[in-house]
Amino acid sequence: MSAIVCRDVTRRFGELTAVDGVSFTVEDNEIFGIIGPNGAGKTTLLSCIEGLDTPTSGTIDVLGMHPIKDMHQLVQRTGIQLQQAALLPRLKVGEALQLFSSFYYNPVPWRPLLELLGIGVKERSFVARLSGGERQRVFIALALIHDPELLFLDELTTALDPQARLAMWDVVRGIRDRGKTVVLTTHYMEEAEALCDRVAIIDSGKLVALDTVAGLIQRYGGDSTLRLNLNSPALNTPALAELASVQGVTSVDGDGDAIVVKGRGAFAQNVLVYLTQAGLAVHDMETTTPGLEDVFLNLTGRTLRKEH
Repeated sequence: MSAIVCRDVTRRFGELTAVDGVSFTVEDNEIFGIIGPNGAGKTTLLSCIEGLDTPTSGTIDVLGMHPIKDMHQLVQRTGIQLQQAALLPRLKVGEALQLFSSFYYNPVPWRPLLELLGIGVKERSFVARLSGGERQRVFIALALIHDPELLFLDELTTALDPQARLAMWDVVRGIRDRGKTVVLTTHYMEEAEALCDRVAIIDSGKLVALDTVAGLIQRYGGDSTLRLNLNSPALNTPALAELASVQGVTSVDGDGDAIVVKGRGAFAQNVLVYLTQAGLAVHDMETTTPGLEDVFLNLTGRTLRKEH
């Protein structure tokens, strides 16, 4: 049974369609990413899946149950870290963890959880006096306090510094390695590439692509680039003129003393073999391969970072 099944989910607010006929499944024991520019509808979609909002049409199953009608059962089996959340300002970190532990049938010990998230020394600190990154980790601890089998993370590492972000990635991988399922939204392409087994790209409320990261890059990432400097300035020789015919090559251009070759598949290896056979030695080379950022740009016509 899939952890989540969305069938033609639509959410309208008056004349605005925030989510437009979205269908997908999230399988057990995977990290499933949802990415999209600001206003794309990803947080609205996540709210519907979490039972915090009601779709205008379509159906959603979460762990085989209805996210709103079966909320009491789902609360014990799912964890949610919201993009924006707050606690009473005079509440201490340890008090918050102790309070939330009382909400669940089988909470885990919370002090080791604070240590795992790097805020063990903050147990007696007031939540209001924590930094943004420390507060973020408190809310993640609250989402994990009952060892949920399905975890929702909305903009998990937005307020974290790079070192803390990498540590949080290890935490998320560890959750998946323990047999749990994670659904996350993120603004960081490198985060989605590093963590997600599959990624859904949402734009203007529609699902525009869904695949593994490798599959998305292969289908939508575009060409890789090979930049070469030769030992001899032979840009106009017949050998280089014929370089465009090498298998996998899509274009050949000159850039000063360098040759810029674009292509797909094993084109770089084919180019090097061709140059060697033509008696042209390469003394410097640089390769650039497309990533998830390129996929997003090609599908939506804009970069994710510029939207925020």
